[in-house]
Amino acid sequence: MSTYHSKNGRFSIELEDADQRTMFQQVARFQEVFEEDTCGKCKGDNLRYVVRNVDDNQYYELKCQDCLAKLAFGSMKKGGGLFPKRKDGDDWLPDRGWVRWNAKTGQNE
Repeated sequence: MSTYHSKNGRFSIELEDADQRTMFQQVARFQEVFEEDTCGKCKGDNLRYVVRNVDDNQYYELKCQDCLAKLAFGSMKKGGGLFPKRKDGDDWLPDRGWVRWNAKTGQNE
């Protein structure tokens, strides 16, 4: 086993010592989800992982505690992994996928 420490020091994970490709995949999957360290809207670092359950569906989000923006995560059909939702169809979302609800317009910005 090998240990990988996240760049901000908040997480450490044990990696299987299979081969370099497997270890590379494990680190890449971890980094994509757990090393997002600044809000795409306000650039703050006061982030919290949130799991919401709505009608027996679970929604995974990273939420900024300062400006209340969120980054939604999708779930892979195979393997159950997560990925940040940075696109809407074929179009890239602004602010690296971070959105904030605007009560006046009733839409995410």
